[in-house]
Amino acid sequence: MRDLAESVESVEQLATVWRAMVLDRDPDADVRDLPGIAVRWADCRFAFWNCVTLTDVGADAGLLKQRLNEAAGIMRSKSRPGFLWVFEDLLDDEARAVLGKAAEEAGLAYAFPGTGMAGDLLPIPEPVHPELTFVRVRDDELLCSYADINSRAYGFPLEDGRDGLTGSSLWKSGVFAYLGLRDGVPVTCAATVEANGRLFVVLVATDPAWERRGYGEAVTRKALHEGARATGLTRATLHATAAGAPVYPRIGFRPNSPVRFYSLKD
Repeated sequence: MRDLAESVESVEQLATVWRAMVLDRDPDADVRDLPGIAVRWADCRFAFWNCVTLTDVGADAGLLKQRLNEAAGIMRSKSRPGFLWVFEDLLDDEARAVLGKAAEEAGLAYAFPGTGMAGDLLPIPEPVHPELTFVRVRDDELLCSYADINSRAYGFPLEDGRDGLTGSSLWKSGVFAYLGLRDGVPVTCAATVEANGRLFVVLVATDPAWERRGYGEAVTRKALHEGARATGLTRATLHATAAGAPVYPRIGFRPNSPVRFYSLKD
């Protein structure tokens, strides 16, 4: 029997942080906790702020199929595309085995993988990188740079990232968001935010022209260091993409539940 505690924690952290992010983007956004489904949908151009998550613990194949159809229906009712997050360890063995086929039958297409991670790793030393200086995001110009790095890293049009972040007061005050600058030019970014007694790492990205130089790890350490110093928290969580997954264990994170992201079929 798998230990589900960290997988449940991972889903709850997502629901808590995305509630804040989506309502910050649009106070009238669709934020609901339905049976087995958490809706966090800003219906904006930034697809990461359009999120549906399955939340049942121990779902069997029949319940999984029901939830996938319900989630796809919610997604079809929206004007902007987004993602369904499925935490594999919350499914029983039978449901895991049929997930791919059931998602396809519900009209969903597999988009990319992720991994939930967590660790009791704080505080950490303040990082130093010989090629970077760090600056906290405190104004709209820096926040626009943060959005643009994410758009480039994840292959979104620049306007999409800006639609999700620019103008936010939360990101300039309640989030510990940092840019890494090389010769004064923003090239990498990471942020942490307090959520239910933990620091949650969010929207880590490096400009593709400057990858594989340790920039992402360094700026993530900076966001963790400053967040822990300000809050006194000792536990941190995150959801890693495939590109970031090898980085975070070096900081002290441990993988828990694999995550599958789905979008609607074209």
